[in-house]
Amino acid sequence: MKIVAVCGMGIGTSVLLKMNAEKALRALGKDADVEAADIGTARGAARSAEIVLTSAELAPEIGEVPAKVIVIDNFMDVAEITEKLTPFLS
Repeated sequence: MKIVAVCGMGIGTSVLLKMNAEKALRALGKDADVEAADIGTARGAARSAEIVLTSAELAPEIGEVPAKVIVIDNFMDVAEITEKLTPFLS
């Protein structure tokens, strides 16, 4: 499974989101390849991903992609990430 963590620049907040998504996946006992991306490359990265994690502000900019786009309100909240990822992990 591939997950893309997206922020505006792809170097700070998305890396934080990536790290916390990896913590959530470890807690759930799931394995996935999590990448950090900026909004400019997110559309391309999302074409080969199953899940995109991003903010409410950036979600509409990702556009139509085959991946499930999940809005994370607080990138620091591993519990929120875990809760929102769980329904999409099989």
